[in-house]
Amino acid sequence: MKTLVIGTGGREHALALALSQDPSVAEVHAAPGNPGIAAVATLHDVDPMSGAAVADLAAALGVDLVVVGPEAPLVAGVADAVRDRGIAVFGPSAAAARLEGSKAFAKDVMAAAGVPTAGAQVCTTASEVVAALDTYGPPYVVKDDALAAGKGVVVTRDRDEALAHAESCDRVVVEEFLDGPEVSVFAICDGTTAYALQPAQDFKRIFDGGRGPNTGGMGAYSPLTWTRPDLAEVVLEQVVRPTLAEMARRDAPFVGCLYVGLALTPAGPRVIEFNVRFGDPDSQPVLALLESPLGELLHAAATGHLADLPAPTFADGAAVTVVLASAGYPESSSRGDVIRGVGAAGGVHDVDVIHAGTAIVAAPEPGDPDHRHLVTAGGRVLAVRARGYDVDDARARAYAAADLITFDGLQRRSDIAAEPLGVVEGASLR
Repeated sequence: MKTLVIGTGGREHALALALSQDPSVAEVHAAPGNPGIAAVATLHDVDPMSGAAVADLAAALGVDLVVVGPEAPLVAGVADAVRDRGIAVFGPSAAAARLEGSKAFAKDVMAAAGVPTAGAQVCTTASEVVAALDTYGPPYVVKDDALAAGKGVVVTRDRDEALAHAESCDRVVVEEFLDGPEVSVFAICDGTTAYALQPAQDFKRIFDGGRGPNTGGMGAYSPLTWTRPDLAEVVLEQVVRPTLAEMARRDAPFVGCLYVGLALTPAGPRVIEFNVRFGDPDSQPVLALLESPLGELLHAAATGHLADLPAPTFADGAAVTVVLASAGYPESSSRGDVIRGVGAAGGVHDVDVIHAGTAIVAAPEPGDPDHRHLVTAGGRVLAVRARGYDVDDARARAYAAADLITFDGLQRRSDIAAEPLGVVEGASLR
């Protein structure tokens, strides 16, 4: 099987790496990719937002499966363009991708499907926002209705901050606060059948102890030994299957990865949000432990034959991912800072260095005109992922490897996987 991964970030590097280790996958291509992906895939310079360009490339390469990684191309309909060319694609249509493209649409689907979630009000005026904040009270949860790269949500006890965030958006969803640890569950879907992957937990805020603004994710780990052992099946039964049925009823069958962001409340699991693709970095430790061939799993989903495969299996042990971000992130991002130590970190046993925001620049030196440097390209730069016998072992390996990497302004949390996120983060809302 030939595969083509669309995207440039850490999620796409993790997917390409997993596909390259699948015996059923003969070739891995990526467009446009990044310097890390180049080690396991052939890169192609294609605009990931252009459905026609992606479809043309897939046809020219003769690939059997296209995997669209990021949300923006999915919302823009890139998967539709590939399907229209008769090529199997793992990723929802533009109509189905509205589950992430519009928080209001997702809430409407959840309500129709009977999915347990937070109460919410869609607001387009300042007076509506004020009324909704009064209804739900603090902590205030205000979400930009549109795509915001994982940073469009404010959870705060500061009413002025909540109002300011709402004012900066065209339309927002104001929700009741869901109290409890947050968990990520990824479901592989073919429109009818769904398999859940092993749950993970993502650490969203920039600083230790859950302080500072939200980011796209500063680290993650799996498995979650402190959760109920049947959590994935509960999510399939209460959330994913009803959602698939409702999307099919709306003539927008969901094919791809449905991310279910959960709060484990005293009343049971409640959905915080849907995404329509693998999370980054929370899918990274999950993919590290996946024993089932990823290419076969995604191809079966893309072609409507997921039920023909057994449910995915996972290795014993644990995996932890620690993100290294650029100076200024998430408000701004430094670029061009030289990165050192990636080779040494990648040489640590059971460690992968996942590239997210890196670039290669020419830096000629005397006698070496072709000398090149790996540099930061902004945002979250690298993710150091380690496997271990248990969470503590994997965490120790990840941080030992991360200690070997340096660049100016490097930011990282020191408490990834140290304890369940909800214990720390929920107590320190801004």
